[in-house]
Parts: sequence; C-alpha cells; structure tokens
Amino acid sequence: MTDSASAKIRDKLDHPVIDADGHLVETPPVLLDYLRQAGGQSLADDYLARMKKGAWGTWSTLTPDQRRDRGVIRPPFWAMPAHTYDRATALLPNLLRARLDDFGVDFMMVYPTVAIPFISGAIEDDLRRGVCRAVNLMYADVFSDHKDRMAPAAAIPTHTPQEAIEELEFACGHLGLKAAMIAGTVQRPLKAVHDIAPGLGAHAFWVDPLALDSAYDYDPLWAKFAELGVAPATHNNTMGWGMRRSGSNFVYNHIGHFAAAGEAFAKALFLGGVTHRFPQLKFCFLEGGVGWASNLYNDLCEHWEKRNVAALRANLDPATVDRAQMRALFEQYGDERYRGHAAEIEKGYDHCLMAPSGEEIEPTDEFAACGIKKGRDIYRRFVPNFYFGCEADDRMSAIAFNPRLNHFDARLKAMFGSDVGHFDVPDMTQVLAEAHELVDHGLITQDDFRDFTFSNVAELHASMNPNFFKGTVVEDDVAKLMAAR
Repeated sequence: MTDSASAKIRDKLDHPVIDADGHLVETPPVLLDYLRQAGGQSLADDYLARMKKGAWGTWSTLTPDQRRDRGVIRPPFWAMPAHTYDRATALLPNLLRARLDDFGVDFMMVYPTVAIPFISGAIEDDLRRGVCRAVNLMYADVFSDHKDRMAPAAAIPTHTPQEAIEELEFACGHLGLKAAMIAGTVQRPLKAVHDIAPGLGAHAFWVDPLALDSAYDYDPLWAKFAELGVAPATHNNTMGWGMRRSGSNFVYNHIGHFAAAGEAFAKALFLGGVTHRFPQLKFCFLEGGVGWASNLYNDLCEHWEKRNVAALRANLDPATVDRAQMRALFEQYGDERYRGHAAEIEKGYDHCLMAPSGEEIEPTDEFAACGIKKGRDIYRRFVPNFYFGCEADDRMSAIAFNPRLNHFDARLKAMFGSDVGHFDVPDMTQVLAEAHELVDHGLITQDDFRDFTFSNVAELHASMNPNFFKGTVVEDDVAKLMAAR
C-alpha cells in the first residue's frame, strides 16, 4: 500500500473500492492504428479531418462576431492534467493499472474519451461507426492483460437500434467486453428544415431520447442488452444544445450538460415504459451526479399526484366549472373592464371555462406506458433500475443517501466515479480522499460510503451478469454482497 491520501483512506475501509467511471484518453497515433485496422487509411483520414475541424467547429480561427453569427460555441480547452505522471497515466493502460493502489482503487471501470462526441453528436454514419469499432478493438486489446483490475467499456453508437445491436454483439459478444457506453440521446435534423436547407442540420435539430416519441423502436436494443447481461451506461455530451451555446465561456457550456442529458434519457426510459417492460435491465448515468436524479424522481412522484387520470378528472376537468356561478362572480367582483364580458365567460370562452378549441375531451394517461397504478409504483420503476455516477467533489451526492428528501424513503443508487484522465482531476492520488470528505463533513455515514464506493456499482454490473467480477480482485467481496442481497 502506498502512502497517498487516498491509499490511506482505502487502508481503513473494510470493503474494496470500485471506481464506477475511470477513463483512458486514447493516445492518437495508437488510436490511428486501430482506425486503420477497422476501416483502412480512409477512416483514419476522415477521423483526422474531423478532429482538425473540431467537434464544435473551428472556434480558434473565428472572431467573436463570427462565432456568434455562426453559433460556434467555446469548446473545451486544457482538458487534461498537466502533471506529467498523471497525464502519462491517462494515456497508458499499463501505468494506469500500476497506480490503482495509489488511487485507493481496487477495481476500475474504464470508459473511452474520444468516442463520447462521436457517439452522441451529429457525425456521419461511416465515421461514427468506424470510430466506435476502432475504439472497441483498441480497448479489448490494450486491457487484455488487466482484467483482474480493470473492465474497459465498449463504445456503442445508437443512431439506429440496428447499428447499436450490431456493435454490441461484436464488442460484447465477440470481443468479450462486459460494459458498454451508449448515447442516451441522438441529435436528429428537423426534416422540414433539412428538406429546404440540409446545411442547417447542426442548428435545426430535435433531440431523440430513444425511449419516448423516438424515430425508431429501441426495444430490440434493450432486449439485446438484457440478453448479453450488459448494463447500458450513458456519457452524453450536450454542450452546444439549448442554452449551452456560449461562444466565449466553456464553463458556461459545461456546467450541467451531462445532467441534462441524463435527465432527458432517464425521463424517457421511465415515461416510455422501458423499465416496466424490462424490469431486469439496469441503466447507468455517468458524470452528471445524482442531484438531477433526485429532482426528477421527486418531480415524477409529484406530477403523478396531480396528473394521474383520476386526479385530472377530479380537479382539472373544465366541464365541472359552474358557468352560472362564474358569471355571477364576474358581475359581483369585476369592475367595468370585467363585468362587460361576464356573458361571454359564461358561454365558455376558451381557456376560462372550456378546454381550448380542438383539445381532446378525455385526458391522456401519460403514465400508461410505465404501468403506474399508485404512487409507490414510481419507486419500483425508477429506483432499482437507475444508477448514477458522481464525481468526488460533488457535495450533492449526499442527497442520494437521505431518504427524508426522497418520496417513499428512497435511497438512490449513487456511485463514486473518479473521472481520472480529465481536467477535473488535477491529482489522481487525491480523488478517493476527496470523496471521503462527504463522511468527514457529516454529510453521509461510513455505511453510505460503502454503498457509494462499492455496493452500488458492484450490484449494477453483477445483477446483470453474475460473472462480471469473476477472476477479479473483488470477486469474493462481490459474491458475498450479492448473496446477502
């Protein structure tokens, strides 16, 4: 055991630490070798051309006015640690494995970095699928000697369910990867605009959350994940969408963008009935924390209370308004500006008494797909299926472990994710120690910390695949945990 602050924390724990969200930053010339393997020199050239252009446009070559006129946002900059040893660690799988004890981590889930904008952005089909294939070949290769300490995740493009199924079968079925990262939302051009001006696709698009009002039926994909025993993990990039379009400030664009993507996808999975139809399937939302999830969960409970069909009919049916009484109240309490319209109001002026013209007479049951019959069903469709990756410096992680703040005394499944390799981890040896500040400051208990750093992430993967941790250094601890649960 090393003497880093995180190693000292780990040494005092009576359980292993599983990092739910580590990262490798793909070394460009090595990745290019795998791009050539996946699609030849043309794929490598297309990738280089795209990277030169930038995922968000050629920001550095434009003036501030040009950026504003063209809607080009401030992209990430200085996004990796400057400490030489840490930067090399982010690039080298062997060094990453060698330093796990220094991080206080027994086992690490490792997600791609380069693939994130490629699977979630508006990227050409061949390039998107080719980059994902190359990353999967690379990860299966470079982590092959480290299966006892690390589990690399496949990059699965989800612009169509068929492309996702094909890559999932290749990466997890053929290559043997046990985890997978998907895009929980897909950026699609608005057809009415695209038909007139195809070049406006980057600005005139709609966001498909895959599980509600989607362009495709994704149920075959969810069935394939369940069949293969793989939990879909999302790592969506939504910078440049909605209000995250600053041309000058990356922090403005970055704050909340993972959370926004996670909420969109989770909300669609729930209301679209995916967790009802696939109750055994677990979903993982990474880097956005759990604060948004607590808000969504409680909001769903509160919307159900007010907008289930029985409540709508009892409290919001326009037909129950007493028109004669409404006229009398206008005549009694209205001044000349109101009294003169009392007769119009009694007849059912739109939005005052009756439903707006053309609105359906019967209310829509917007909870029908998820099979909600009573409030506690929301707990059953949400809490067991959703897991949330939280970074070490996120104080809002504590909300997951406070049942007083969540309907039906829910404890949400928050997981420690180091995010090593990215800008928010300037010193990799401090991450677990920083996460333990939640205990030090009295925000969570030591038992909560066990769930945060071990039990929840172990349950996520082992409940989908009982052999997920077989042959790893945490095999016995996970087996005892799952037997107890």
